[in-house]
Amino acid sequence: MSLMSLTAVELGKKIKSGEVTVREAALDALEQIERQEKDLNCYVTVETKDNILKSADEIQKRIDAGELTGPLAGVPVAIKDNMCTKGMLTTCSSKILNNFYPTYTAEAVINLEKAGALIIGKTNMDEFAMGSTTETSAYGVTRNPWNKECVPGGSSGGSCAAVAAEECSYALGSDTGGSIRQPSSFCGVTGIKPTYGTVSRYGLIAYGSSLDQIGPVAKDVTDCATILEAISSYDSKDSTSVKRESYDFTSALKDDVKGMKIGIPKTYFGEGLDREVADAVLGAAKALENKGAIVEEFDLGLVDYAIPAYYVIASAEASSNLARFDGVKYGYRTKAAEGLHDMYKKTRSEGFGPEVKRRIMLGSFVLSSGYYDAYYLKALRTKALIKKEFDKAFDKYDVILGPASPTTAPRLGESLQDPIKMYLGDIYTISVNLAGLPGISVPCGIDSKGLPIGLQLIGDCFKENNIIRAAYAFEQTRPYVRCV
Repeated sequence: MSLMSLTAVELGKKIKSGEVTVREAALDALEQIERQEKDLNCYVTVETKDNILKSADEIQKRIDAGELTGPLAGVPVAIKDNMCTKGMLTTCSSKILNNFYPTYTAEAVINLEKAGALIIGKTNMDEFAMGSTTETSAYGVTRNPWNKECVPGGSSGGSCAAVAAEECSYALGSDTGGSIRQPSSFCGVTGIKPTYGTVSRYGLIAYGSSLDQIGPVAKDVTDCATILEAISSYDSKDSTSVKRESYDFTSALKDDVKGMKIGIPKTYFGEGLDREVADAVLGAAKALENKGAIVEEFDLGLVDYAIPAYYVIASAEASSNLARFDGVKYGYRTKAAEGLHDMYKKTRSEGFGPEVKRRIMLGSFVLSSGYYDAYYLKALRTKALIKKEFDKAFDKYDVILGPASPTTAPRLGESLQDPIKMYLGDIYTISVNLAGLPGISVPCGIDSKGLPIGLQLIGDCFKENNIIRAAYAFEQTRPYVRCV
């Protein structure tokens, strides 16, 4: 059996005990990548074998010297390609950054390096994280390891597919409207989107600055809690970073939900939800109820307004954030331009893909004179009302339970034919980002097509431990299912 079949924590223990070396773990990850990558396309960049082995040997020396004692020391990790890594190509899966080598590293990645993690490469994603299928990448589509004719979800599809295909032990993704949780659901892995401000956004190339959060993708809840502990920190370089009283998430890994109050929104189980997904998610709720949780249905208002509010806000922020990519300072520049303005237009026209252009145009429209009040300010007010609805729910419940996605993974090409349908696929995940809440996706079943189904658990702000506890307790009823 491959070392990549182990969870990150299990592999870390073997490395720490001397049963396995960091070099052996690195070679195993590279072997898995070489065997499967041509079919899956999970990575945009894989670090050279020489560099990986050199890093592995350096980490091994520090472990042997007692400098690195954490649970992730020496364990191979993949990083989503929108997090800056000094000296390593960072593209956001866009042509406009096809030659960008950052001069600094994202804070979350620095925290992993301090923990002794071994970075294998950068994973494929929807261009600038704009998409739900990892089909908008300039470097080709990523395929779902469970069925190569299906999408892995997005935008962190490369990270989730790489973990599911055992091409790394775990990965980092980013979540703007469900971009960790939805692909985790499609790929049968576990992913956490933490409370906004818990993980530094310094070095994350922004899509929607008020919505983006970095989070872990792994095989199980234990790994996710352990990784989240490693990457979370207050960072003065990030104005959205929050100084929390505690970053202890692993203490919530208890198989005990007795007395925990779990709410199920009735609106999450209406029209558009696949019957097999509904049955699997409600089966998970029943399993938690059998363990002593108090499970009730309730009305969660304003769900229908979440998608329009999200796409107005996210597109507005994207149009502003992407203005910096103009061919002047770094990245792609057109070869044929007459004058400065022509260079701007041609660089951006050639450098950005269709989905990114669509969102830039939408964002520029809603921010324009005469429409700012009608669309953008109204969306911000709606966002505040959605947060109030969740506040009311969390006055009564510890955790909210529902699906991560209305369906299992669609076939390649289906979503791109109808972008609106693709946007509607984020119905259950988007509200979490608008309200800044933590959410986790955990595998809860397999449908009749042999594709994974994901359960989503949502917690109140800074209450990750509630969702980790509930997810861990459910996980004990259903062991991790491998697809390879």
